[in-house]
Amino acid sequence: MNDEAKILVVDDEERIRRLLRMYLERENYEVEEAEDGKEALEKSLEEDYDLIILDLMMPEMDGIEVCKRLRDKKATPVIMLTAKGEEANRVQGFEVGTDDYIVKPFSPREVVLRVKALLRRSSRTKYLQTDTKTSDVLVFPHLTINKDAHRVTADGKEVNLTPKEYELLYFLAKSPDKVFDRKELLKEVWHYEFFGDLRTVDTHVKRLREKLNKVSQDAARMIVTVWGVGYKFEVLDEE
Repeated sequence: MNDEAKILVVDDEERIRRLLRMYLERENYEVEEAEDGKEALEKSLEEDYDLIILDLMMPEMDGIEVCKRLRDKKATPVIMLTAKGEEANRVQGFEVGTDDYIVKPFSPREVVLRVKALLRRSSRTKYLQTDTKTSDVLVFPHLTINKDAHRVTADGKEVNLTPKEYELLYFLAKSPDKVFDRKELLKEVWHYEFFGDLRTVDTHVKRLREKLNKVSQDAARMIVTVWGVGYKFEVLDEE
């Protein structure tokens, strides 16, 4: 059995799939391919991939729709491949749960570096799950965030978050009661600055609250909306 990460590469151009496969397999990743959105969604729901590299513009179903439907079921990390000039699409991609994006034409080495970085951040990364150190654990009533293991538990039950949802929660939680506006969160969590639609943040906060709420209503209440400003993490008093 291969202990390395299993990656799905999705692009309608065979030469791009072949190029990415070659570079990823050199790093001992297990690579599978899909040539359109429909095939990508079917495979990603049937198999448990550690990461998906997903082209934005594809026949059958575009990358936005694939990611949107995938997020209804799974938290698999996604890197979106986009062409230059598709700024609005990248914003839309973040809204539906994309974790990172790479602009075409790209350097295959850059893709490998982004893949490694995202896998390190991902709660599904196999080599992080064996790390049981507790040097950086945030413990609150109803909620525990273990940074080393990228693990979140609410009232003792594990919460399955995407890398970006996890990063957003950790960023807010490490500064309790501090209010962050949406532009600050985009810059600090997404490392992405633009003067446009800030719904990316709202969408992720909503999804994060919903996931926490399924496990613990108290944990979900700790993410507070400060109307007209942004969001903060508020520690609840024990009753």
